[in-house]
Amino acid sequence: MSQYRVLFAKQILGVPFTVGAVEIGRARDPDRAVRAAALRFARQHGVEDWRERADVAELDAGATRAA
Repeated sequence: MSQYRVLFAKQILGVPFTVGAVEIGRARDPDRAVRAAALRFARQHGVEDWRERADVAELDAGATRAA
């Protein structure tokens, strides 16, 4: 299992601005980490779908570590 950091960004005129980041302590693979982070991000912001607050969700390439 690995640790992941997922960044959420809003795009304005094609330029991404980070609006939040979620750390996932354990996930089997990157896809599961992104799904878990999306759920957590939505809960933190009080919305049903994370896309109401951000346009893009992507892994922070420098923050992935094996546990």
